Amino acid sequence: MSARIGVAVMVAAFALYAVFVGQRAWLLLTSGMPLGVAAGVALLVLPVIAVWAVGRELWFGVRAQALGRRLEAEDALPTEALETRPSGRVLRDEADAVFPAYRHDVEEAPDDWRAWYRLGLAYDGSGDRRRARAAVRAAIRLERRDRG
Repeated sequence: MSARIGVAVMVAAFALYAVFVGQRAWLLLTSGMPLGVAAGVALLVLPVIAVWAVGRELWFGVRAQALGRRLEAEDALPTEALETRPSGRVLRDEADAVFPAYRHDVEEAPDDWRAWYRLGLAYDGSGDRRRARAAVRAAIRLERRDRG
């Protein structure tokens, strides 16, 4: 729930930012000076790109969470009891020890979205966020294909 609150705060802050940037862009666009007009256009284009990027990340989070809930309902989430830090983060050595099993599952069934999602969790536990996100994106793509 705290993640949703964080997202809500960030969206509200971005909306406020967009209002202020929009005001400045309008002033620059109506200035009549070529450099001002160019800066105004840039101020309008950059927030659009930012909205696209934030929307893409939010959609990724929604889809990843949906797959996680589905695996939980199927009782197919990883069951290893790994030691954690006081913050709740899994100790990297513990995560690294179970990682090969999840990699093997993906190698055995490369079209199984469940295996890819569990591999993403293993990558995340090992501290490799880039590969974790790539594995979860693969899981989302495969699940969408299976559903369609």
